[in-house]
Amino acid sequence: MAQDNPEQSAIASNPINDGVIDGTTDPVSTAASGIDSAASLDSSTVASVPDATMHQFMEFMQVGGPVVWILTAFSVIALTIVLVKICQLISTKPESSKHIKASLRAWEKGENILALQTLNSKRPVDEVVMLAIRGLSDKSTDINLLKEELDRIATLRLNQLRAYLRPLEVIATLSPLLGLLGTVLGMIVAFQQMEAAGNQVDPSVLSGGIWQALLTTAVGLAVAIPVVTMHNWLERKVERVAALMNDAVTQVFTVKQLNTTVDENQFMRHAA
Repeated sequence: MAQDNPEQSAIASNPINDGVIDGTTDPVSTAASGIDSAASLDSSTVASVPDATMHQFMEFMQVGGPVVWILTAFSVIALTIVLVKICQLISTKPESSKHIKASLRAWEKGENILALQTLNSKRPVDEVVMLAIRGLSDKSTDINLLKEELDRIATLRLNQLRAYLRPLEVIATLSPLLGLLGTVLGMIVAFQQMEAAGNQVDPSVLSGGIWQALLTTAVGLAVAIPVVTMHNWLERKVERVAALMNDAVTQVFTVKQLNTTVDENQFMRHAA
């Protein structure tokens, strides 16, 4: 018989090739299998989290009843309105006074064209100031008609900023009342169950009915408090814009009147 090659015998008897080192499992394969099992466990845990959250949410809605469903719809509507109003404020920047101050300085110096070019017609206050400067720059403009037009434009722009604030006010008012209504209805059901039980009243039935009834009040307050806060904040924004608009337009008319008075005095002096 031919003798085996010593190198082949050594390779065949290598414990690494056999997957065993000194009677133990290969650490590389063991670590890989551990990582695979951990990854599969993490993925299954992550996948189960949304399902568990949704299940808890549905149980919460079922316990609260139709009142909680209505309050949830109110919260979604209120959140949508708040996001729309924030986007409106970001896009128009109605409280920005940088361009208005620069325009008023140019208007005071008599640089009418520069004053108009400084303003941004997409902003409500700038639009009203621009209209006032253009009207006063034209000597044939009737001041009374100009003031009426300015009042119309200012009212229109402020109403656009106040849009959808009334639904927020209604939601803020109705939410705690609906929560209280749900609590009263829940207490009625709890006491009806006590009456049906007769002498064999289970305290757990009463306590369970009470906390379920109080749940609607908690949800109503949770909806009303942030809605009231956002409504007051947005209403205050509109009030500040109105004050800025009134102040800027008044300055335009005041500067025009002062310049007219100065010109008349200078003319009288030259004539004398």
